[in-house]
Amino acid sequence: MLRRNTSQKKSQLTEVLSVISKRKEFARDEILALCSESKPRFVTSVLKQLTSESVLRQIKHGKEPRFKWASKPEDFPYEIWIQRQLCGTQVTQAPKAERPRERLLDLGPQNLTTSELLAILIRSGRKGESAVQAGQKISSIFDSQLERLPSRCPLELKQISSAVSEVAYCQIMAGVELGRRVAEAISNARPKEKVNSTRAAIAYCSRQFARLAHDACQEEFHIVTLDTKLQPIQNHQITIGTLDASLVHPREVFRPAIRDAASAILLVHNHPSGDSTPSREDREITDRLKRSGALLGIEVIDHIIVAKDQTVSLAEAG
Repeated sequence: MLRRNTSQKKSQLTEVLSVISKRKEFARDEILALCSESKPRFVTSVLKQLTSESVLRQIKHGKEPRFKWASKPEDFPYEIWIQRQLCGTQVTQAPKAERPRERLLDLGPQNLTTSELLAILIRSGRKGESAVQAGQKISSIFDSQLERLPSRCPLELKQISSAVSEVAYCQIMAGVELGRRVAEAISNARPKEKVNSTRAAIAYCSRQFARLAHDACQEEFHIVTLDTKLQPIQNHQITIGTLDASLVHPREVFRPAIRDAASAILLVHNHPSGDSTPSREDREITDRLKRSGALLGIEVIDHIIVAKDQTVSLAEAG
């Protein structure tokens, strides 16, 4: 029975698409008159689906609404679209070339989109929504800011897609955490870079604090704690706001350095104006923190200013 219904639906979809593909603009009744298998309700449903996917545009023309192709009819992937309508939410019935798991095995995980990776983690969909569709919805929200995904709760992802069950949520978060641990292990396995020169300090800050140079709207003051070999231990944000001596207090600056058992620190802050020229205040803060560090036995090796025009070292600027 299922095979007969699927075969019948495929025949009807093929008929409707074959008719509308020959017209740049049309009304529903015009299509109905040319269809022998498809009933009015079915034709209406197909036109509504194509309109919701922006394949067709509905235009006003007299009393009866008319439809127009959003792009060239010949560019529309008829066979793939029909197959998707027949498969519904069952990814396993989709063409092999479109199944995320098969694509991963054929192409490797690095060649899959974020939505496909999420679909693999979600595994199974719900009525009316496949795992692939759920992955696409989540990806559309988080793709440009993936760092926000781990902080989302089950309810938040469920509101985005009904296919994100409790099990799917756990699988997504387990995948995120495993990826983080693998990245950390890879990072630890590599020889650590040393911030032992002005050039190395500028290169490190240009990479690690690129956001401050291009996106930050306020001044931010950070430190990089360093071990005895001048290898970075951790980056710490100290203050946000207009930089002055009252905000950048030695107590706040050296607290994380003492906690990290740092041998030295690198000072870093940004100029949102884009001009990297050191100010008088920048030099006064640097001198004050160098004196404080000398008392604590923690050397301040440099103060780096990151800005849109360039990255500047106060040690080099003099």
